[in-house]
Amino acid sequence: MFEMLMALHVTDDAGYQRYREAMTPILERHGGGFGYDFRVSEVLRSQVEHPINRVFTIRFPDQPASRAFFAHPEYLDVRRRYFEDAVSAMTIIAEYTRE
Repeated sequence: MFEMLMALHVTDDAGYQRYREAMTPILERHGGGFGYDFRVSEVLRSQVEHPINRVFTIRFPDQPASRAFFAHPEYLDVRRRYFEDAVSAMTIIAEYTRE
């Protein structure tokens, strides 16, 4: 399994929820899903300048499946419609393979 640890600065919770609702069926068709999902109230140390208020893991069967998902035209449309106005910054903290 390929997994990514992600950090976001969500500026519109309702818009981000619409994004999640719209993208989840596409994610599942690519064999993906969410593992952990946190709203963060305090960041003690960061390697980026922007605030972080959401941290989660997203997983796929393998790295090619993740690339196919993030490049899929239907996902890109959902991202453009919902994500871009709801999230001001995104950081990939880590990418790794798990058994």
